Amino acid sequence: MTAQRKQNYDNKKNPESQWFGTKPVNPAEKTRAVLGVFSSVADNYDLMNDLMSMGVHRLWKDKFVRMVRPRPNMDIIDVAGGTGDIAFRMHRATKGQARITVCDINPDMLRVGQDRAVDRGILRGINWVEGNAETLPFADSSFDIYTIAFGLRNVTRIDTALADAYRVLRPGGRFCCLEFSHVPHDTFNRIYQKYSDLLIPQLGQWIANDRDSYQYLIESIRKFPKQDDLSARLKAAGFDAVRHVNLTGGIAAIHIADKY
Repeated sequence: MTAQRKQNYDNKKNPESQWFGTKPVNPAEKTRAVLGVFSSVADNYDLMNDLMSMGVHRLWKDKFVRMVRPRPNMDIIDVAGGTGDIAFRMHRATKGQARITVCDINPDMLRVGQDRAVDRGILRGINWVEGNAETLPFADSSFDIYTIAFGLRNVTRIDTALADAYRVLRPGGRFCCLEFSHVPHDTFNRIYQKYSDLLIPQLGQWIANDRDSYQYLIESIRKFPKQDDLSARLKAAGFDAVRHVNLTGGIAAIHIADKY
């Protein structure tokens, strides 16, 4: 990272650390609150994803993994990937020949993922590690690919996590993020916002008996950086060749960046 990039990064980093949804908090409070949310929703997480997106999240994840392009013999880290959806797809795409590490801060999400792996007969090729995206428990230049799907917006210090992603990637490595994002078309955005406000917390109440956690998830999406803003923050963290692709009109987006 150049000196100018580092200065820009230090001056602007981590504004989301002061907010849990729309509630002002300090960073330690946010981390504890997010842990509580995902401990609460872990057992129903994948079912709720199907219901909230009407199954479209599966198509997004398939496209994401095609864009990641995992290959046999690669070292891949999937951060905040506790339930295994992305790791299982990459394991299948590489015929079990990549070395995949799932790293998640929440042990309940990891438990769900490990149970799902056993149910699928996946007993090797995926390593499950409890760890924080801001301070990953791995050496510098350990991985060829870093993925994070629907996890970055829940990290307390996003810019710190981007810097640590840069650290653990090898030169020539690739950062790949799939995340809910922002709809640029006004009419479609109004429809989407109304759908989110009316249905998602109610689904959380019906399915998971937890309206508040899903209300937070809506708020976290709206607080997440817009596509161009996240691209700028990736560049500030040191990445090059930063680009993004909108999915379903911008409801979600894939961000890809390289470490040269």
